[in-house]
Formats: sequence, C-alpha cells, structure tokens
Amino acid sequence: MMGEQVRRGRVWKCRLAAFLGSAVLLAGLAGVAGVNPRLLKPNAYASDTSIETRPAFHDPALLARAWALPVAAYRRRPYEYQSNPSFCGPPTVANLLRSLGVDFSQADVLRGTAFQPWFGVLLNGLTLDELADLIRRRLDRPVHVVRGLTSPAFRGLMKSGNDPDRRLIVNFHCGPVFGRGAGHFSPILGYLPDADLVFVGDVNGDYRPFLIDSESLWRAVATRDSTSGKTRGLLIVDTTRH
Repeated sequence: MMGEQVRRGRVWKCRLAAFLGSAVLLAGLAGVAGVNPRLLKPNAYASDTSIETRPAFHDPALLARAWALPVAAYRRRPYEYQSNPSFCGPPTVANLLRSLGVDFSQADVLRGTAFQPWFGVLLNGLTLDELADLIRRRLDRPVHVVRGLTSPAFRGLMKSGNDPDRRLIVNFHCGPVFGRGAGHFSPILGYLPDADLVFVGDVNGDYRPFLIDSESLWRAVATRDSTSGKTRGLLIVDTTRH
C-alpha cells in the first residue's frame, strides 16, 4: 500500500513538472510573439543599412566628448541594461531615476504597478503614455509626452538634451536604425551640436550608448506604435520642482 502511494506521488510530481514546463514554454512563446512582432511578419526594414556601419556610431573620440556632456555626467552610477527584449522601458526609467540620485533597479520600477511581467516577460512592452505614467508614479516631477515633431523641431529638442534640469526619453523603432528589431525606449544622454549627433543611452546591452544623427533618429521616432495606434515620440521630464 505504501509503495503504491509513493508511486502515485511520483506520477503526480512528474505530471506537475510537465505541466509547469509546458506553461513556461507557452509563456515564452507568447512573450516572443508579444514583444517581437517582426517574427510573425517579414522584416520591413531588412533593406535598411544599420547605423552600426557608420563611423560615428561608437567612435571613441566622439563618445569621450559625449560622456563629458552635462546630462551624461549625471549617469556615472552603474548603467542598467535590459534583462530581456521586452524590458527596454523599466531600465530606461531606472537609469533616469539613478541620474537623479534615486537608487532603483528595473525590477524596482515595476514593483507594485499594473505592469507585471509574466514568467519574466513584459508582454507587448510599454507604450509611450504608459511609460510616462510609470515615471509619474516613481518621480514627483512633470512628465510631458511629445509627438508629431517635424525634423527641425526634433533637432531643436535634441539640443535641450544638454540641459541638466531636464531628461529626455526617446521612443523609436529599431528597424530604421539597425535594419531589424521593433519598438524601443532609451534615454537621451546629450547632443553634439557641431556634428549634429544625438547621444542615445541605449539600454540594449548589445548596442550600448551610441551616436546617431538627428535626422536618422527622427525617422525612427516618426513611426507608428501598433499597440497604441499612435505615433512614437519623446518624454520630457522636468527635474526641478515647480
């Protein structure tokens, strides 16, 4: 009798393990489908040449100048990179908070909010408006959502990225920039006006902070987010209390 109970217990544990394994697998597949729509349809940007081939992308001399800019200097704490492809929003907020002396991790950013990962995956990521709401929850500062900028207006806003009293977060589609990928968030760490280069603090550890001309970045921002149905854009965070 005891042997039969042990056998049944082992069978039950095996079935439970198989069920949990299947659930994790399905969650992973759902997450991939949710955060990587390009896997479900042809890459519309396959013919675009990645900016990784451009000299300025990771040019050591230009990057040294960029890291010396006023806003980039605030980010001397360890820079946090996304833990998985769905997590570009949380580390973007975490790095912004760290730049203001608030020691948050990407996990801390989501804790206690409605944006909870499922098996480690943030399904469908976050929209621009959702990220703005997340920052407002964590930081008592004005957060402005900006969309529909012309190329000259966008370039003018990039110049303000050197103002220590504000932070810029950009929401762009990786396709026009890298020839692959989907929607993405990263902080703007500064702007080199003489070279018209934006210093993007990319939270993707494969790319890391890079330099890109404002026109190319603007084209990537002037794309539509399929989740919200709205054009991508930027967030402006005023770091001084009003």
